[in-house]
Amino acid sequence: MDLQQLHDWDVTTEQARELQEELRRRVELRPLPSDIRLVAGADVAFSRERNMVFAAVLVLRLPEFEVVEQVGSHIPCPFPYVPGLLSFREGPAVVEAFRRVHRRPDVVIFDGQGMAHPRRIGLATHMGLWLRTPTVGCAKSRLVGEHVSPGPEKGERVPLLEEGEQIGVVLRTRTEVKPVFVSPGHMADLETAADLVLRCCPRYRLPEPTRLAHHAVSRLKADYLAGPGPE
Repeated sequence: MDLQQLHDWDVTTEQARELQEELRRRVELRPLPSDIRLVAGADVAFSRERNMVFAAVLVLRLPEFEVVEQVGSHIPCPFPYVPGLLSFREGPAVVEAFRRVHRRPDVVIFDGQGMAHPRRIGLATHMGLWLRTPTVGCAKSRLVGEHVSPGPEKGERVPLLEEGEQIGVVLRTRTEVKPVFVSPGHMADLETAADLVLRCCPRYRLPEPTRLAHHAVSRLKADYLAGPGPE
């Protein structure tokens, strides 16, 4: 994929926060395309032993969930662990992986937050601006906001709210299984983001694109750690 150079990654924590405040003003919230055929999933893993970041991207064709492309990347960890700034730690590896993607997806689902973030710019939102592609965040846990419990049946959902603003959807993707936390990234909105995640969960709690991306990045990390390592 052809990606724009949105900004430099070599920043301090204060510069990263300032960048987030600047970038959030560029985010567009709008319904996802109605004719989605290619959906990508992206996930990230870390190795503390080697101080490396790994990213995997899989492009799937709907409605069969057929994998049409799979790529990965690994780079030295570029940024310290700072809550609220994880996209600066994970983003460079994700960008490197997407540069290797040949089939541009209609939308990308990230294992992480979109606008359900203290400054409304989680990984899915940040990467959406880099990719210039619709993105959705689907996280396994809540970062910010409050909610009541959704009903027990698959498809039931409730708003995720912070100070009266809806920043996400708490979505039950399997009956009587813990919900996921869905939020728009870029060029998406609350309703269509949640609908897409539910559509991509035919059998499991997690959407098929990010579930497969998780397995892929885990294999990538394991293969790397099984190698000789740096000289």
